[in-house]
Amino acid sequence: MTAQAEAPRMDRPDPPPGDGLFRVETSPKRIRAYLGSDLVADTTRPLLVWEIPYYPMYYFPAEDVRARLVPTGTTEHVAERGTAEVLDVVTPHGTAPAAARRFPDSPVPELRGAVRLEWGAMDEWLEEDEPIYAHPNNPYTRIDIRKSSRHVRVELEGVVLADSRSPHILFETGRPPRYYLPLSHVRMDLLRPSGRQSHCAYKGTATYWSVDVYDRCYEDIAWMYRTPLPECQKIAGLICFANEQVDLIVDGEIQERPGT
Repeated sequence: MTAQAEAPRMDRPDPPPGDGLFRVETSPKRIRAYLGSDLVADTTRPLLVWEIPYYPMYYFPAEDVRARLVPTGTTEHVAERGTAEVLDVVTPHGTAPAAARRFPDSPVPELRGAVRLEWGAMDEWLEEDEPIYAHPNNPYTRIDIRKSSRHVRVELEGVVLADSRSPHILFETGRPPRYYLPLSHVRMDLLRPSGRQSHCAYKGTATYWSVDVYDRCYEDIAWMYRTPLPECQKIAGLICFANEQVDLIVDGEIQERPGT
């Protein structure tokens, strides 16, 4: 299939099954992290740790970390995980300051022999042999994209922004359906490009448009994935409007705006 999402700021998937916010499980995927051209860690038994309910983070068994981990002399207390030793990540060609955490006395036994690498401090992450972006994929999130003949109309303050009978509907676990429409079915004269981008671990990089209606500007309420990740190629070059900010009419019935 993070958000972080199509617009990660707008909605989040439901928490994974379990006892609330925090969860730990083992993944069968091979995971690698690089700093520049140097391999920092390589494991076939990573831990998936839900530090927040929306998606997990990878932790590496300490013996699968290839880089040197140099204590900074500082610690951090993290809810549910205990006290973390903060470490620099040192490779032959560079250093990522304070880019690793180790929890030797964690109340969670699985974390005591594991190392957490700061996602943004690494230059590349691989699941098996494919790069991943933004954050690890949530194994409990699924995306299905279906071509449809449903009649979709998008309005804002009574102005029709789009009208289509050939949407692609994206269904994602824990989120409202998103209706992706051909450009030729959208009032492009009312849209103007925004400088904003977002990065979704499942779909790729989205670019945005704002809409001008009655001399009022509605910022970043439509987006497109021009070159989505392979699993979401069906939405390439289609425009989606934020259900939360427009009136969406499907087969003549106005849809309730999601409270996301």
